[in-house]
Amino acid sequence: AAVPTGGLALLLGVLLWAPWQALHGAPLTELSGDQDFQLFLQRNLEFTRKIHGDVAALQRVVCDTLQLCKEEELLLVRQDLDVAQAPLEQCHRRTFQAETCFSQIRAGLRIYHGSLATIRDLLPGHAELVETLQLDMANLSSNIQQQMEDLGLATVTYPTESQEPLPTFSSHFHHQVGGFFILANFQRFLETAYRALRHLASL
Repeated sequence: AAVPTGGLALLLGVLLWAPWQALHGAPLTELSGDQDFQLFLQRNLEFTRKIHGDVAALQRVVCDTLQLCKEEELLLVRQDLDVAQAPLEQCHRRTFQAETCFSQIRAGLRIYHGSLATIRDLLPGHAELVETLQLDMANLSSNIQQQMEDLGLATVTYPTESQEPLPTFSSHFHHQVGGFFILANFQRFLETAYRALRHLASL
């Protein structure tokens, strides 16, 4: 759902204290005191917050210009749309492993990077914000890959050009609602990624 102005700070406040109950293990305990790793986590928590804020700004534009604001009012239309939620179950399973979580975050960033082209087409007047968001996502993904390599974790290097097919929509209205759900799904993805990074930072 769209985050109202001022609601972002509240939402982030909730994320800051929300218990991370599903994670009972302590992966990478030997790195918990590693200064470079902690610096990576803190920088990319900030980066994730920035991306979250930019997505919230786009959600407000969709609400203001397209009058698409409440997810529950659009659920029936969603059944007809080709809009998927990128998986992040490796980031909140009891068997949490940083390697698989990082890989899923990077794979999800790649999917949303491509699908944001749908938002750019929908909101041509805000193309610059979409492109800035895509650049930040690419940088976050690159940061994670570099850190995985530094830690000796297995990495998958994706082609520069996204191979993910873009969602297709049967009408302009479906395109608009599809854009709404791409942003809503991306916010949920970012919230899970943020909590996973915070979990690692608290070990």
